[in-house]
Amino acid sequence: MVCGMRVHEFAELAGVTVKALHHYDRLGLLKPRRTEAGYRIYTERDLEHLEQIVALKFLGLGLRQIRTVLERGELGLVDALRMQRQVLEEKQRQLTRAIRAIEEAQRAIRPGEATDPAVLRKLIEVINMPDGFSEEAMSKFKDLYELMRSEEWRSLHRDFTAALGQEPTGEKAQALAARMKDLMDRDAGVLQAVADPETLASMKKAAGELPPELVKRFEESNVRKMVPFMMKALAGLGEKS
Repeated sequence: MVCGMRVHEFAELAGVTVKALHHYDRLGLLKPRRTEAGYRIYTERDLEHLEQIVALKFLGLGLRQIRTVLERGELGLVDALRMQRQVLEEKQRQLTRAIRAIEEAQRAIRPGEATDPAVLRKLIEVINMPDGFSEEAMSKFKDLYELMRSEEWRSLHRDFTAALGQEPTGEKAQALAARMKDLMDRDAGVLQAVADPETLASMKKAAGELPPELVKRFEESNVRKMVPFMMKALAGLGEKS
């Protein structure tokens, strides 16, 4: 039974450092009562509270997240456990995919024979697949990526880049919009496959996990300016049709 223990005694009992207890106090995570002289006094309830903090830290929550969870009481704890369970389930699925890819690579490799590079590329793709990015979404994304690398789309991108700053409803922008519409009609199958809600959600989540060098390249490109310009040009084309 914990009853009126000072900080050093409580730290020893709980298996944490005094420094950690002081930090939790400053953050408002674990606020023991104080004596008139200002000494911290810990009770059984504080030990239960600390056990919750330690458990949530173990599950991967940050201290500020933990404070929010504990402030919401049992409802917050239930929500936190549900979210962390989903995170762990996704990691489990990712590990399962990685193990399956390794097994397939092992079966494909023959002693004394040259290994097909595609086998190892597939292995790297699966292992590096961002959390939440399903194999189906990855397949659709690869189709879109290959499509955007075609000369027609690359040429259109270059021409739209050169036209940035012009009036979207101007003659040049409208001619580009007409080219874009023809390509979109031609490649509707790939574009529509990527546009389903589940794939878009996977891609959005994966975008937040891109390596810093790719994020930098994205920021240095004209994509943020390009997309609104293209959409306005397409809208202008629709108004004239």
